[in-house]
Amino acid sequence: MKPFLKTLSGAATQDETGKKTELDKNQVPPIWLMRQAGRYLPEYRALREQAGGFLDLCYNPAFAEEVTLQPIRRYGFDAAILFADILLIPDALGQKVWFETGEGPRLDPVVSAQSLSLDNVTQHLEPIIETVSRLSHSLPKETTLIGFAGAPWTVATYMVAGRGTPDQAPARALAEKDPEAFQGLMDIIVAATIDYLAAQVEAGAEVLQLFESWAASLHGEAFELWCVAPVAAIVEGLRARGVQVPIIGFPRAASCDMADYVARTGVQVLGLDTHADRKAMVKNVPENIVLQGNLDPLVLVEGGTALEQAVGDIKADFAGRHYIFNLGHGIVPQTPPEHVQKLIELVRQG
Repeated sequence: MKPFLKTLSGAATQDETGKKTELDKNQVPPIWLMRQAGRYLPEYRALREQAGGFLDLCYNPAFAEEVTLQPIRRYGFDAAILFADILLIPDALGQKVWFETGEGPRLDPVVSAQSLSLDNVTQHLEPIIETVSRLSHSLPKETTLIGFAGAPWTVATYMVAGRGTPDQAPARALAEKDPEAFQGLMDIIVAATIDYLAAQVEAGAEVLQLFESWAASLHGEAFELWCVAPVAAIVEGLRARGVQVPIIGFPRAASCDMADYVARTGVQVLGLDTHADRKAMVKNVPENIVLQGNLDPLVLVEGGTALEQAVGDIKADFAGRHYIFNLGHGIVPQTPPEHVQKLIELVRQG
């Protein structure tokens, strides 16, 4: 079995007596990095220039396949994550999406689902599904293929504001002012995401991740309503369609009870952000839930002794627990590629 998938299935391993087997504290965890394909790699920058715009790169199956494969060839990660973007869902729903060089995504803001449609989502996203299919054949046999989408709250924040915002205030204001309209918007995002992720699995994705990048902006009842419930609906919708692959939830910087989050959403893997208390997570999150994370991307930039110390601390804190080594957020463009190679060596040391 692939190392990545072995970790996921091993979390619930029992011996013939039904007793949970003990994990070797020196077991090497699988490793992949969020945004492992991207601007820190010279080969990515060259292909991006050839492709033209960012969306052109995402919607070109040959180019997107190549970008996904680049870090696998260079580093031999245990998993490859599909090269795409969380804003392909609003694009497929009919909202105008574009990317300004050096500034990030831009969208024509929406305040309800009335201007959106599910009719062409599947057709619009066919190039992405083709990329998944191509990768299912071109990746090394030992490499797990991860599909993904943005969690509905995070996607909605961009759709309402028309861009990324520091505090997600436009979406929070709409949800407070007109919860019915906001619920309608969330419902159409959930429906589109279920279709999208189910198609990814059918094409060959072996694991799925839901990125909730802006979980920290909601608390209490609002968090339950707009972060927990939509993710739970996606997981339930996928399971109802017979999709049984593991699902990673990544509620970045959420202030909620993480054990409650995994129980209510139904995810099998919990992604931890940079500031998560690893020891508390090991203690409080059920052992059958695999943990993922949570190296600071800026420590990866620094490298050297700081990197060695941080990797050692993460391995020590997670010792005896099934976990996936990753960052606490996406790799940043100024990361030296040689530091990534060093990271892999440190993680794979016995």
